[in-house]
Amino acid sequence: MSIERNWAGNLAYRASSVEHPESIDELRELLARGGRVRVLGSRHCFNDIADTTGILIALDRMPQVSEVSPTRDSVRVSAGLRYGDIAPVLEEQGLALANLASLPHISVAGAVATGTHGSGDGIGSLASAVRALTMLTASGELVSFARGEAGFEGAVVALGALGVVVDLTLDVEPSYQVAQHVFEKPSWDAILRDLGAVTGAGTSVSIFSTWQQTDVADQIWIKQRVAATRADARESESARAALAASLGAAPAQGKRHPIIGADPEACTDQEGVAGPWFQRLPHFKLEFTPSAGAEIQSEYLVPRIDAVAAIEAVRSLADRIAPLLLVNEIRTVRADDLWLSSSYGTDVVGLHFTWKPDEAAVRELLPTIEAALPASARPHWGKVFTLDGAEARSRYPRWDDFAALVAQHDPQRRFVNEYLERLGL
Repeated sequence: MSIERNWAGNLAYRASSVEHPESIDELRELLARGGRVRVLGSRHCFNDIADTTGILIALDRMPQVSEVSPTRDSVRVSAGLRYGDIAPVLEEQGLALANLASLPHISVAGAVATGTHGSGDGIGSLASAVRALTMLTASGELVSFARGEAGFEGAVVALGALGVVVDLTLDVEPSYQVAQHVFEKPSWDAILRDLGAVTGAGTSVSIFSTWQQTDVADQIWIKQRVAATRADARESESARAALAASLGAAPAQGKRHPIIGADPEACTDQEGVAGPWFQRLPHFKLEFTPSAGAEIQSEYLVPRIDAVAAIEAVRSLADRIAPLLLVNEIRTVRADDLWLSSSYGTDVVGLHFTWKPDEAAVRELLPTIEAALPASARPHWGKVFTLDGAEARSRYPRWDDFAALVAQHDPQRRFVNEYLERLGL
């Protein structure tokens, strides 16, 4: 029996064994054994989405692939690679991804399968960059899906329910630089009067709050692509200064961590110093333990039209949230057409909670938060939530189509686990 855990340590996997195949043939042999199976990425999920009583398959020893297309507009990567692994390789070739999550430590396949995202009014989730993928089904068949083909929109954010994804092809673009600016103590009332002005102040914007105070947030991080001309750069700087003044916020005097009081050494460079995209878009550097380490995470994403109401709901619960909270991050994601994406069909605002490592207390509080949020709120698939499975799936209009896709590609339900059963698969 495996006693391995996820990276945060709040979950012990129940699998009979954790296997590390080194080739497609070895992967086929593992699937041929029969029984339940699930796939592990970088173990950054906080719930039992990857767990099973059968075998767990880790892709970390599969051949590493990173192939840029002849047209230089896409890259095919092996599923087990982390974003932090492929980003420098792309940079060496003068290429970049449109966005990254706050952690470069997460695997490409795991992030895509759970709908993980970065931030930016004009940028989609990490899954929205996928133009094709290849997976191995339980029967040992290699199946490919490409953008524009039937079933593609259901196969990208697929919760590991269809098969073992072995590679993905991602959109890329010419490399660019980003500068990161941090402002402190912005007024919540001013933020909520024009939330769009705040989230639109940069390429990627995050609002952080510990909810120790309800009149001001702790910080706003603005990550901005470096302007092409000096005139554009001056205009951008002027706009940031005007926004900060309107919010009553002051530029941070030194480097900051999202969690007040935590050592900022682990964070990517700030203070307006420009650097390559992959060294600024994440909050944390690859060589450090991300975030707080020992923590629990939850996240709910709501359509932009419901965002102010959602933030106000959290604000009204500040006295109950703050004692358990390390930090709450608010950020945005552009709409996409992926069936199980939390931004399916609508631009969304995400309310992300990094909790102290007291899962019992967090789970006791979450139903109160979930009841207070608008009914449009969709939970992040890889984080802790307590919504009833029927309620969670009702918030995804294409759920029945997804269930049909699962039945087609995994008719023996080899990849279904307790997590997916709770959701109704």
